[in-house]
Amino acid sequence: MSRKTFLQGAVVLGAAGLVIKVLGAFFRIPLANLIGDEGMGYYQTAYPIYVLFLVLSTSGIPIAISKLVSERTAIEDHYEAHRIFRISFILLFGIGIFSFTVVFFGAELIVGWLKNPGAVYAMRAIAPALLFVPVMAAYRGYFQGMQDMKPTAASQIVEQFFRVALGLGLAVLLIAQGPKFSAAGATFGAAAGAVAGAAAIIAVYLRKRKHIKNKINEEYRAKEEKTSAILYKIFTIAIPVTIGAAIMPIMNAIDVAIVMRRLQDTGFSEAAANSLYGQLTGMAAPLINFPGVLSIAVATSLVPAIAAANERGDTAFLKYNTELGMRTAMLIGLPCAFGLMTLAEPIMTLLYPFQYDSAVNAAPNLFILAFGIIFLSTVQTLTGVLQGLGRQTIPVVNLLIGGVFKIAITFMLTGIPWINVKGAAIGTVTAYIVASALNMAAVEKYTGTRFNKKLTFLKPLLSAFVMSAIVALVYFLISHILGNSMAVLIAVGTGAAVYGAMLFATRSITQEEIAKLPKGEKLLALWRKVRKP
Repeated sequence: MSRKTFLQGAVVLGAAGLVIKVLGAFFRIPLANLIGDEGMGYYQTAYPIYVLFLVLSTSGIPIAISKLVSERTAIEDHYEAHRIFRISFILLFGIGIFSFTVVFFGAELIVGWLKNPGAVYAMRAIAPALLFVPVMAAYRGYFQGMQDMKPTAASQIVEQFFRVALGLGLAVLLIAQGPKFSAAGATFGAAAGAVAGAAAIIAVYLRKRKHIKNKINEEYRAKEEKTSAILYKIFTIAIPVTIGAAIMPIMNAIDVAIVMRRLQDTGFSEAAANSLYGQLTGMAAPLINFPGVLSIAVATSLVPAIAAANERGDTAFLKYNTELGMRTAMLIGLPCAFGLMTLAEPIMTLLYPFQYDSAVNAAPNLFILAFGIIFLSTVQTLTGVLQGLGRQTIPVVNLLIGGVFKIAITFMLTGIPWINVKGAAIGTVTAYIVASALNMAAVEKYTGTRFNKKLTFLKPLLSAFVMSAIVALVYFLISHILGNSMAVLIAVGTGAAVYGAMLFATRSITQEEIAKLPKGEKLLALWRKVRKP
């Protein structure tokens, strides 16, 4: 395998992720305006449980496939790489059947425990997705291990398109039946998307199968590794990764119970508590997923790149990818955090004009969660480095420690009436801060990387601060003239331009890094022309 950084794969996955999130916005925002915070409360009760089971069935094994396949292809052993994929596929398919059975037939019991029985229809409607997402995960892990991110990106876009189109369409058709059924129609979109996404990536695999077989047939085939040995390696990687990936969904599921109970204990009615929780998780939290998808793209691409460098013993290249990954996380996280904090209320009222009062009430939650983007980005990126090194247990323990802080702070603060649901947002941010600090210490210890503080932290921070100040000024000057919607759009566009200019002015991005991006040489040539007097 060639000496290849993670940047190209990260750009492909990041671009696909942004498309997916834009499509998701066309789903979530109209949905929230359509069914209100009551319907979003039902939707958000079912969705975290679905995500929890999804994490349990698909998070660890695809990472294991990616790492093991990358290690095999680094030494040109494509036959064993493909065997790893086949064995993992059978395993994931069985897990998918189990997950579907538990969620579909146990829906009443689950929503009863969560004190939101009206969400039972939404829970059952989303369960079929658990049959098909594991199939996609097996193929994605295989292609990612070969550092080919395009099949994953294509299947993600197809999945999201069908999820949005059918989910929103069913929500509209069922609105006359009430929020419970409309929310169920929305969740069924996930099942439709899973079927379409699985079909898309299987089609890509079938198109590439001849090339894959040719590579396998060209190789001298040594003795096959035992299936039991491969399964052992998969589980050695997958179990701690799955536990780590499940921690936050578990915490979010616990959040439902803690927040609903604590709010009702302090005097809020069940309906009011459900509405407050809908404002946090259905209105504010989805906006945090936009920058999050970019840092996930970085982390996903880092795993095979770090694993391949580690397998070859290329310490210098490993350190280079590690530092570049961390700097990329900061370049992504800081402007997103500062931008959302600066325009928290204007953005919320722009997106939810038909739920104006709820949008205004949700704005403080967005402000708090936006600050956590900085640390979420670094947590995800550094986790990718540690997983690539085979140190997958470390980020699990670190996130678990952060999760303990989250539960304690959420429990204490949501019981204070004037803080209420904002306490859950503060608890989430605290968990990311703790896990980020612990992950950084571990990466420095096991890679020997010493991050350039000026280049990695201070220059992006300065760029984001200047951007934020100008965004606030632009919005203040034009909002009374052009109105909120136009003012937000102009301020965001101005902020993006200012941040890009500041990155070049502070030399936060090098010419070498631009050249390594897709079409990087053309971008670099264009930049040089612009710089000419």
